Amino acid sequence: MSLADYARQHGLKRVGARPEFLEYLAQAWSRRDFAFTLSLFANQAANARNRLGRWWVLLLPTIQAMVYGLIFGIIMGSSRPDNFIPFLFTGVFLFSYFAGSFQSGASSVTGNVGLVRSLSFPRMLLPISAVMRQFFNLLPQLGLLLVALVLFQQDITWGWLALFPILFLMTMFAFGLAMVAARLTVHIQDLTKIIPFMVRVVFYTSGIFFSMERVLGDFPVVLQIMQFNPVYAFIELSRGALIEGHEMTGFLWAVCSSWAVGALLLGVLFFWKAEERYGRED
Repeated sequence: MSLADYARQHGLKRVGARPEFLEYLAQAWSRRDFAFTLSLFANQAANARNRLGRWWVLLLPTIQAMVYGLIFGIIMGSSRPDNFIPFLFTGVFLFSYFAGSFQSGASSVTGNVGLVRSLSFPRMLLPISAVMRQFFNLLPQLGLLLVALVLFQQDITWGWLALFPILFLMTMFAFGLAMVAARLTVHIQDLTKIIPFMVRVVFYTSGIFFSMERVLGDFPVVLQIMQFNPVYAFIELSRGALIEGHEMTGFLWAVCSSWAVGALLLGVLFFWKAEERYGRED
């Protein structure tokens, strides 16, 4: 009998061993308060030294939307999408949620190495906490977005309620994305240098400030491919719920649901597989 078999026979377990998948999920769920509290304190710490504090949560995306609206509104001229300001604000505000989840999720493990090495808990809670932090930032932004829609003469309709399931699917997708990014940056820390460029590329190819149908109207094959872009699909579905002239099609619901479920399952499994490696120096 080997030493390992002898240890298992007497109920001994290897320190830091990865638990079974379902057990791992149960442990993460039982400690969900840890992720919630960590996200709250991270938000407070991020704004503690700023004079305007949490007002920057609203100011940054608003300033971005205004700058993009001024620049691209002039550049595109008559080719601007209909209801351009609501169109642009919806795109910028929701994209900031995706970008923030991806970037903060990518650094959630490498940026908390001391915590990982000193405490025993499911490491999955770190990227989950990062996405929760971005979700808390999104809530006041959504309030401002709805006010802006009313100011620019968008009718309040029952369709606005569809934003709740859309946000649920978006958050599922963001969780999966954050967990994939968190593991990849643990293995290849150089990726943190590339992520900002990746975010910019996604921004300029997801129809945030232009109509995908108008720009790619002469390239139907490319347009069909680009419609499977998850960021575009989620934002366009949200525009269908909020803005006149846009529709919540069954195709968009199918694409968003598939990306949400697929990304979450992939992210959880991918992250869990490397649970034992987080915090190690080798």
